[in-house]
Amino acid sequence: IPTGTKVVKGEPIYPRFEVPEMVDIAAVEEKTTESVDTSNIPPLKENISYDDFEKLDLRVAKVVSCEKVPKSKKLLKFVLDIGLEERTVLSGISQYYEPESMVGKKVIYLANLSPKKMMGIESYGMILSASDWEEHLEVTNIESLPAGSIVK
Repeated sequence: IPTGTKVVKGEPIYPRFEVPEMVDIAAVEEKTTESVDTSNIPPLKENISYDDFEKLDLRVAKVVSCEKVPKSKKLLKFVLDIGLEERTVLSGISQYYEPESMVGKKVIYLANLSPKKMMGIESYGMILSASDWEEHLEVTNIESLPAGSIVK
């Protein structure tokens, strides 16, 4: 700015936000400290070494197709694009997801789990999910990374 330039007070860039004079702190604390019954949470498993953890090959995999396994109440059959190839994986989540809703999602996949045969189909790995130890289960959805990305 050149010397001698006059500064003029302008309009504020952002309007002023008026804060209420009194906030009921007790009501805010009550909402944030709702008690959760933790009596049915399973205990932590025994510790593993870093070397054990390092053996896991977790990857992002894109769901190419998904269908219910005939004669099974729980199993969904996934074909996953893992970046290097396609793999078939069975997952016991059919009570939580409709097969068609999974197509196109990118999930976290355990790539180096030994194959296991279920209902006559070889499953090569595992899709990771989280459960609230009651009735809810969610499969992780990675949106922006390509298939084959390594989970660290």
